[in-house]
Amino acid sequence: MKKRAIISFLTLIYTVSLLSQNGDCWPIFRGSRQLHGVSSAELPTQPELLWTFKTADDIKASPVVCNGVLVVGSVDGCIYALNMQGKQLWSLQTENAIEAPALIFEETVFVGNLDGALFALSLHSGRELWRYQAGNQIMGSPNWWKKGGKSRIIFGSYDYALHCVDAKTGKLVWKYESDNYVNGAAAITGDMAVFGGCDGFLHIVDIGSGKLKKKVDVATYIAGSAAIEGDKAYVGDYDGQLSCIDMEKGAVAWQFGDPEYQLPFLASPALSGDRLVIGSRDKNIYCLNKNTGRLLWRYRSGSRVDASSVIAGDKALAVNMRGDVQLLRLKDGAALWTYEIGSPIDATPACVDGRFFIGANNGMVYCFGKRN
Repeated sequence: MKKRAIISFLTLIYTVSLLSQNGDCWPIFRGSRQLHGVSSAELPTQPELLWTFKTADDIKASPVVCNGVLVVGSVDGCIYALNMQGKQLWSLQTENAIEAPALIFEETVFVGNLDGALFALSLHSGRELWRYQAGNQIMGSPNWWKKGGKSRIIFGSYDYALHCVDAKTGKLVWKYESDNYVNGAAAITGDMAVFGGCDGFLHIVDIGSGKLKKKVDVATYIAGSAAIEGDKAYVGDYDGQLSCIDMEKGAVAWQFGDPEYQLPFLASPALSGDRLVIGSRDKNIYCLNKNTGRLLWRYRSGSRVDASSVIAGDKALAVNMRGDVQLLRLKDGAALWTYEIGSPIDATPACVDGRFFIGANNGMVYCFGKRN
């Protein structure tokens, strides 16, 4: 890489202003464009079930919440909007199941379905503004980028491509081709979109041009989404390895794998301070030092963990495929509170304003918090 390109790349990384999730908005399935999985909401140590809402089929899509509106898709093909009391505001029926999390950006809901259609809907009315057709199913959350007067929506598809469309019109701006399915979401940092593909590479794409900046060989299959902090990307893979990628050098800085299990990481990591929290199909929740990859603690969840954990202050919130909701102490992994839903959960919880929201495979949305 030429010297000018290296300086430009470093500038993009180090001058980016990271947008953190605030206490009353969780607009994307990991809370922020960098997919940190961190909430500033203060969760009660002993939460109570406040309400539930029933859809017509499984919920595999992670809920998102902003401006007093919760949005979640269902396998029944509907996208639902609820208020903070669990009452339906509107719904819109699409032609196929929705397993991808939605994105709320500028009073608009962006969500894809298994037909490969990306919908833009009014947050407050559900009115369809436009739709864009990809070549295959959409499983990952869209993300957003804005610069000057340009607003872009970026998402992956099983057509092997990362798509960038105009947020206002839905018109294609560019399409970047990978070598296999794009299952997860792209993290956005500065002018870069960063995603792990099922081709086993971490792809770093320039958002302005749609051109590849770097591609790092990580594993055989990456189903989850990378979390980005500074010049580092953190991503798990199907071989049971968690990798820290140095994006400046284009190389793996460290890898962690539990030699006792070596089962897939489908979840995305949560990053806070010097800590990284991630669940695995080996039924464990792991907490590592994100700078070195050293294991700090391991919590035996009781069932495989496909959903991504969330860090809120001094707590980690985790769910598993047995239907257990677990609030852990971030310091040492001690269980502070558990709740048995009794239905598999593979969607990431959303945390806002002292509450958290969970979708389960029984078609229910659950709201937990503290009663006033």
